[in-house]
Formats: sequence, structure tokens, C-alpha cells
Amino acid sequence: MNILNHNFWPLTINRSFDDLIFGISKIKNKSNFNNKNINNIYDLIRLNKQEIISDYGCLIGSRNKRVINSELEEESNVNMIGNQIYIGKNVKLNHISINASEGPVWIGDNVTVMDGSVIKGPVAILEGSVIKMGAKIYPGTTIGAYCKVGGEVSNSIILGYTNKAHDGFLGDSYIGEWCNLGAGTNISNLKNNYSNIKLWNYLEGRFIDTGMQFCGLFMGDHSKCGINTMFNTGTVVGVFCNIFGSGYPRNFIPSFSWGGAHGFKEHKIEEALNTASKVLLRRGCELSVHEIDIFKNIFNETKKYRKK
Repeated sequence: MNILNHNFWPLTINRSFDDLIFGISKIKNKSNFNNKNINNIYDLIRLNKQEIISDYGCLIGSRNKRVINSELEEESNVNMIGNQIYIGKNVKLNHISINASEGPVWIGDNVTVMDGSVIKGPVAILEGSVIKMGAKIYPGTTIGAYCKVGGEVSNSIILGYTNKAHDGFLGDSYIGEWCNLGAGTNISNLKNNYSNIKLWNYLEGRFIDTGMQFCGLFMGDHSKCGINTMFNTGTVVGVFCNIFGSGYPRNFIPSFSWGGAHGFKEHKIEEALNTASKVLLRRGCELSVHEIDIFKNIFNETKKYRKK
């Protein structure tokens, strides 16, 4: 896979790029993803729908095969449309709809999908995640392991241990690990004049034309936003940001920023790491020395952006 790392950093901190879409590195016979040029972060959401389709075929051995590894009780009332459905072990489904007529739906082990949820493929929901009641999961969406997701999600990638547990719209977006979107958070993914959306590019140090009409939020690891936060089209948020308050914050929020539309201050590295340690501890995890060194390096390297 041909990736210009500078165009991703520091959104993506500590993982193989092969794992960004659907755990591709775990597949013995990889899809044709390696033949595609991934030059910018927005290429991931642009290609995600097709990659879920390809990965399903690689994992199952057929793009038109249904595999059910959990015993679904008769009263669970799960409406399944289409054959491209994989349900892992110990999955809990109750009064939901899964529509795989236009693309596969992959539901990993130990996933819970609560009452009234609707999932329309291509969609991948990875191990241990919880889909909250009444959620609407649209095509092109990948939800990483151990996430909590509710509301409306369309054509977006949510990495592991991230929570978007309440109502609100997330579309054409990429959300890193260990993030939290407060209740009622909404992301604009289409401009009123239907023009192409520009996105901040770290390598060039400016906003560039994505050539895309639909483009939402790109949020780095460990960033969080408060209730009823609004993000404009093509917003880039670095790592360890804390965003809150009314109004639209600016379209580029550097790593370790604290504030909102009213202005930002620096999020101190000690406070950021202290919060991260508490968050990880709740999930039985802890920060490694290696990760702390990476975070400190990013803090220092992004100071120049916070001074602007």
C-alpha cells in the first residue's frame, strides 16, 4: 500500500496502516487494497465501501455467502435481507434489521446490537462493540473493536475503543482510537453550495481541495468533544483535543488543543496523559512507555500549530 505518512500524522499514532480499514493484515489472501494509492486520509473513507466488499470475500471465501456462528433465539426477531451476512460468536441481536442487499455486513464476535437498530451494508462491526438502541448504520461504515455507537453513522471509519454512544450524525468521517463524541454531536459533510471540500494537509501546511463533495470530520486519537458540539465540513482535529461549547470551531484544530468556537488554549501534556490513563484503565488497558514517548514527541512537534 502506497501511503504518504505525513498526510496522516498525527491523526493516526500507533498502528499498522494495513489495519486501518478492516484488519487486512490478518487476512491470509489480502484484497487488492495494496494496489491502490492511499495518499491522503480522505482516501480511506473514499475507498472504504469497496474494501469492505473485497475483505468479506477474502475472509469468507465468497462474496455471496451467509455465515451465522451464534444461536439466535426465535423471539429475537432479526430481519435479514441478502446472503452477505457474517455473524460471529456470542453475538446478541434483538429486534433489528440487517440489509445486505447492496453489500456485506460483518458482525464480529461478542458484538451487541440493541433493539430497533438498522444496519445497511457494506458495514463492518468488529469484536466487542455495542450498537445502541435505534442506531442507523449506513453503507461504507467500519466500527472498530470495543466501541459504543448510537445515532446515525454513514460512510465513516471509527477506530477501536471510541464512543459515539448517543444521537447525532457522523458522516464521511474518520475517528481515531479512544475518542468520545458527546451526546448530540453533529458533523456537516456537505456544503450548502455543493462545492468541493478542502481539508488541512500537514505535509503542505495548508488546506487542499479533496475533490470530494462529501467530507466530514477527521479526529485524532484520544480527542473528545462535549454535548451538542458542531463540526463544519472538512474539519481536522489532532490528538488529545478537548472541544466544547456552542458554535462551529475552526476547521483545523491542532493536537493538544482545549476550547471551542470561543478560542483555544494548550492542553497540557501532563493533564492529557493523566486523562488517557484513566480512560484506558476503565477498559483494562494502560499506556506503554513507548506510547507516552510518542505522545510527548507529538506535543512538541505540534507546538508551532498551536501558536498560530
